[in-house]
Amino acid sequence: MKVGLVSQWYPPEGVFIPGNLASQLAERGHEVRVLTTFPSYPHGRVFPGWRQRWRHREIDGRVAIRRVPAYPSHDTSAARRALSHLSFGASSALAGFGWLGGVDVTYVYHPPPTAIAAAALVRAARRTPIVLHVQDMWPESVLQSGMAPTGRGGRALERGLTTLMRTTYRLAGAIVVISPAMADLVVERGADPARVRVVWNWTDDALFRPVPATDGARAVLGHRGRCTVMFAGNLGLLQGIETAIRAAAAVGDRMDLVLVGSGADEDAARRLATDLGADNVRFVGRRPPEQMAELYAAADWQLVCLRDLPALRGTIPSKLQAALACGVPVIAAVGGDAAALVRTTGVGLVCPPGDWRALAERFTEAAARPAAARAELGSRARQVYRDRMSLRVGVDQFEDILAKVAAERGRS
Repeated sequence: MKVGLVSQWYPPEGVFIPGNLASQLAERGHEVRVLTTFPSYPHGRVFPGWRQRWRHREIDGRVAIRRVPAYPSHDTSAARRALSHLSFGASSALAGFGWLGGVDVTYVYHPPPTAIAAAALVRAARRTPIVLHVQDMWPESVLQSGMAPTGRGGRALERGLTTLMRTTYRLAGAIVVISPAMADLVVERGADPARVRVVWNWTDDALFRPVPATDGARAVLGHRGRCTVMFAGNLGLLQGIETAIRAAAAVGDRMDLVLVGSGADEDAARRLATDLGADNVRFVGRRPPEQMAELYAAADWQLVCLRDLPALRGTIPSKLQAALACGVPVIAAVGGDAAALVRTTGVGLVCPPGDWRALAERFTEAAARPAAARAELGSRARQVYRDRMSLRVGVDQFEDILAKVAAERGRS
């Protein structure tokens, strides 16, 4: 099978799912062609050592990659973010007609929705079917991010994005979503239920795995011999970091909250911790991916939190899979499918999103759990990941979906 893969985000960026899927499909004997842009996520600057140019091709193992120029941005400016997405849509469409011309099926990683432009052109010209992999619900994730305009401009943006997403769903031969609630939402937006499949996201299995805790990792976290809860990832506008900081401040010296990462909401979070006098909250910045497994092992619990927004109830934050893969219990201040997953599998503690008092109670409960009980939760977490969310399980499902959609082309 010849597979085209379109994603604005691709390794060496930290968005690993498209890269994992490409390399695994190629190892299974499929011919894979990737269409992407030059790496700039998450800082919005092209990585050192890279230069944007039009005729860039590379080979990564058995995967052929074409990179096209795009405006790099990942800050809080809605205009610059839009320009980044639109520029990739335009440049990928120009290059995609030739680069993807001979494929049997095209996989598109969403967001942004503009990534479908190249696949849509090839579909129109050659009837090549599309498999759309939806990670975020648009327009909600945009309108509720705090960056979108309000008033008449906001309503116009909502109408435009809603129309774009309905068109995108109609173009896809299969729509893969990351949770059952998200499946319901895309069907409400006009997707054919027969074409919607749920595939849980995996994490980077090579990086996130059980490892022994080290003194060096404990030192990075500033471990003081008391319950340590770690939040790892994007300190963005949708993560609800404020709730976690308020909860930690309320608990005081019974636990430490360590935030590993950076993002658009980091400065506000630092100010809040200072204003509250929360000396049990520490910011350690971003760490190289290859260090993260040791940091997970050095913490007692992993925190997964999101804001209380309807659009996020079908979201499964990637840090949840990372924690489960490392065999670490979680505290989940989330709603919807993520909360249901943690609750039904018994891999941690759950409270409603946006409720700092409830989260403070969970922090207190976590601090009181003995080490043996935490170890049991961690062992269960690892098994849940292996059985439901691992890279092998996910690629098995995608290989099946892609083959079936490609076969439909031959019968039409």
